Amino acid sequence: MSLPVKRVRLVTMLAASTLATGMTICLAPAPAHAASSGLVIAEVFGGGGNSGAPYKNDYISLYNKSASAVDLTGWSVSYRSSAGSAGGSTALSGSIAAGAHYLVQEGAGASTTAADLPTPQATGTLNLSGTSGSVILANGSTTVDTVGYGAVTSTYVEGSPAPALSNTTAASRTSGCVDTDDNATDFTAIAPQPLNSSAPIGQCGTGGTGPITPPTGDPATIEQVQGTGFQSPLVGKQVTEVKGVVTAKNGSAGFWIQSTTPDKDPRTSEGLYVYGSTSAAKVKVGDAVTAAGTVAEFRPGGSTGTTNLTTTELTSPTVTVDSSGNALPAPAVIGSKGLVPPAQTVESGNPGNVDNLSLYPATNALDFWESLEGMRIQENDARAVGPTNTSYGETPIIAGNTKNVVKTPHGGVIYGSYSQPNAMRLTLSDALLPKGSVAPATVGDTYAGATVGVVDYSFGGYDLLATQVGTLKSGGTVRDVTAAATKKQAAIATFNVENLAPSDPQTKFDRLAAQIVHNLAAPDVVALEEIQDNSGATDDGTVDSTQTTDKLISAITAAGGPSYTAVWINPTNDADGGQPGGNIRQVFIYRSDRGMAFVHKAGGTATNSTQVTGKGAATSISFSPGRLDPTDSAWSSSRKPLVGEFLWQGTPIFVVANHFNSKGGDDPLTGRYQQPVRTSEAQRHAQATIVRTFVSQLLKANSAANVVVLGDLNDFEFSQTADILVGSGKSALTDLPRTLPVNQRYTYDYEGNSQVLDHILLSPSLTAKYKYQVVHTNSEFYDQDSDHDPQVVKLTLK
Repeated sequence: MSLPVKRVRLVTMLAASTLATGMTICLAPAPAHAASSGLVIAEVFGGGGNSGAPYKNDYISLYNKSASAVDLTGWSVSYRSSAGSAGGSTALSGSIAAGAHYLVQEGAGASTTAADLPTPQATGTLNLSGTSGSVILANGSTTVDTVGYGAVTSTYVEGSPAPALSNTTAASRTSGCVDTDDNATDFTAIAPQPLNSSAPIGQCGTGGTGPITPPTGDPATIEQVQGTGFQSPLVGKQVTEVKGVVTAKNGSAGFWIQSTTPDKDPRTSEGLYVYGSTSAAKVKVGDAVTAAGTVAEFRPGGSTGTTNLTTTELTSPTVTVDSSGNALPAPAVIGSKGLVPPAQTVESGNPGNVDNLSLYPATNALDFWESLEGMRIQENDARAVGPTNTSYGETPIIAGNTKNVVKTPHGGVIYGSYSQPNAMRLTLSDALLPKGSVAPATVGDTYAGATVGVVDYSFGGYDLLATQVGTLKSGGTVRDVTAAATKKQAAIATFNVENLAPSDPQTKFDRLAAQIVHNLAAPDVVALEEIQDNSGATDDGTVDSTQTTDKLISAITAAGGPSYTAVWINPTNDADGGQPGGNIRQVFIYRSDRGMAFVHKAGGTATNSTQVTGKGAATSISFSPGRLDPTDSAWSSSRKPLVGEFLWQGTPIFVVANHFNSKGGDDPLTGRYQQPVRTSEAQRHAQATIVRTFVSQLLKANSAANVVVLGDLNDFEFSQTADILVGSGKSALTDLPRTLPVNQRYTYDYEGNSQVLDHILLSPSLTAKYKYQVVHTNSEFYDQDSDHDPQVVKLTLK
């Protein structure tokens, strides 16, 4: 697979707009410190989900006593038992406005009748004691506040402990959030009152009767809040008199507003997201509102999303509805009759971190979409350039009249080079609509008519959060079928079957078998990638994959195919990367009824390497099947090549099946850092060098050796990885995807970019007469059986 990252539904993501990730850290015994004048723990509840508890989850509520917003990067809350034993921690992110609350949801109990908490700003899994324990608020390794409650015997307490709690009581600071550094004085046990960022500004403490501070700050327009760059010039500041019409709602988490009096600057967006459940409950689409709050930049993904761009939002808002039933601002039309994004330039030059850059929307696609953040847009006859991810309701699209891109025969867009991506694409999301209400699409299908929504950003790309979707119209894309090999042609294929395990539904095996038998015309040899062990993703030490291959071979026979035999080498447990516990590996399956035979040479193991032996016509390998330098660091947490020696009607063929390391960890195409840094490719270069060295040794021993290098290389046909494998001079290999017309060079579709990841390369002796085809059966289809297309070469040997 290209990248392991999967999106989450945006409703979930924005409902936890200041996302936190769980982590474990160790804290030294709580030191004495001066009474806090900034952030404090306002309330602690540990009875969540227990018998009689009013809420399902434990929680910790924070309060900002200071006069300015506090950035929570590097902050955490942690739990200690009454005796001081560590109970884990939850990392915080985002910010907390002056006078605002911040709710951290923790572990849930067994109750199914207790209420959900208000929308939290952070989520963890801590299990707090319902009676006695300690909660610590820390900035890095510095303790900022500590609350010990009940029968605490450790040093994790300020002064004397707060009262013991129960399933129906929480430790809550006294009115005004007094902090004298004595928990017994500062806290009382009351019925839980979980307050989040939507709670009234300036109100803290028991009883809920404190004064509400009216909104403060300078008046601002939406355009002034958004600014002319990637981030707002008003971050952290409180603003008032922000006026707009509500254009869409994100459940109970928040809503978007758009100005009805736009300025004339193409860099400034007229849309803005307002985050706050209390305010969201007050408004409906079509309301004209006046809002006040703190300007913030939300970076999706929390601590793991540092390469993402941010979205500007108004947090801790107060909102007044001025009128209802207003017409919505007209959407900006995208396409040849409206605004046209740069087709293949994400960001010009090499600016590095773009966070503080000004926008040039006429030049850069990244800037173009940023200038529309939060606004309503419309794409007419939007065309699917990637299949719908039905798990998340997301479909990569471009406007139907898009020009200046290289289109595939089925209507996708070719990723032609690092400087020629599909920069026009958006991800159409059904997150604001009932799940499943948007018909899933295959590449080439169109949503006829107008598709309208608001522009957002999440997890490496811009999204169109649809409020209206055109009617799905089929583009007529059907799965390819290759011609059967002739009697003299040896058919050799490669196929990534995406984490195939015995526990997968029989339908997956049956559909993959049908592809092998019918679409690939039952090749003589198939190199399979991502075959898991007998226990699949269960990490129980199992490494053998006999059950997996037997089940696939049986399905092939049931589909009317020939009898196949499987050969492979079991890997060392948990050493080859992929899905944890799965122990994926390459496997050869071959049929012997047409003249293909496998040359078995025992001795190959997970840790030893096959070697070239002999010269000239006697050239062979020491182990078949065998691996290539499996202990070299290039293969750390990655699949080792599988080498097999075959005989086609008596003529030797050496086949090297590969599955190089993935692109996981690379910067996203439309992310914070431009140009994207491809950190993963260094390992693939080292892997390609090892494979190329082996091929060179074979060709040195016999310049006429028949060598096929194939598999999921996780890199493009124009990449340095491919260049290394090809080599140079008389022993150069032919990379078959490079021989195709440009618009046919793809085996995979990643977020609307049709691209080559899978390859077949041939040694010089095999290039005189062959037929080659990428058989498009998966990558373009929403009901795919794998995320990769297989491919096959039919060789006529001399």
